[in-house]
Amino acid sequence: MTTQVFGHKSPDTDSTGSPIIWAWYLSEIKGEAASPVLLGEPNTEAAFMLEHWGLEKPAIIADVEDGAPVVIVDTNNPAELPANINNADIRGIIDHHKLVGGLETKGPIDIRIEPLACTATIMWKMIGKDLAQAPKAIKGAMLTCILSDTMEFRSPTTTQEDKAVAHALAEDLGVDIPEYAAQMFAAKSDVSAFSDAELLRMDSKEYAVDGTKFRVSVLETTSPEIPLDRKDSLMATMVDVAKEDGVDQVLLFVIDILKEEATLLVPNDLVKTVAEKSFDATVTGDTVVLPGLMSRKKQIIPNLKV
Repeated sequence: MTTQVFGHKSPDTDSTGSPIIWAWYLSEIKGEAASPVLLGEPNTEAAFMLEHWGLEKPAIIADVEDGAPVVIVDTNNPAELPANINNADIRGIIDHHKLVGGLETKGPIDIRIEPLACTATIMWKMIGKDLAQAPKAIKGAMLTCILSDTMEFRSPTTTQEDKAVAHALAEDLGVDIPEYAAQMFAAKSDVSAFSDAELLRMDSKEYAVDGTKFRVSVLETTSPEIPLDRKDSLMATMVDVAKEDGVDQVLLFVIDILKEEATLLVPNDLVKTVAEKSFDATVTGDTVVLPGLMSRKKQIIPNLKV
């Protein structure tokens, strides 16, 4: 059977590009039939990556079949994976997030989790010299994933390894990093075609704090005024999204990539309390600016308090 390679739901650039990279490696280098798939529509930056490098958009799946061979990348959290994941045949996990637990495998598997900014950086290390055989599109996807997850090295999750790999790939491809990253971020910032509910779910993860369930959503942009101009309707839609998704509250952080700060929408007293306890903020209105806050993984989720 063909091994399906996929990342998390609401696929961002890394969860779109890394399945493509690893499926290429399994198929073309290891001789194992593999195909990349997605667990939803890719975001605008990921769509830009596919078009820019001439990559075919992977098929979108809703679930996996019993016994289906799969490799999971860019997550190890069952809540971000297909409902039937524990009945699939999980063959491997490649990730850069904390270990959550809850996945079950049919036997021993290969697991690689490293504290790097991007899954694609780990894959670069795992593929090694065989990457010389990769087409430009695969290397381009790898570069795009790293620049996305590091926000062009602005994110506090960025490591020297991420930087070194990105610069090596850019030199190989003849890509000017600032120029290319600007194109990526412009694509990510164009959210005009998305509904409020789609924006709230576009780049989000579920997380519980002392019994309170949150959908923690981020919008990384070079044009924060675009989503913030919609803050009233976004906050109204949070009520419906929370109810539909079975969480108590949606937290939306609009991250200004250039100013390196986040604006948290504050629709009620619960979010006000979260902002004050978690980030030592003083809240006086329906938004609060949090200087230096860039990373959900490293700065937001670990600090959440209610």
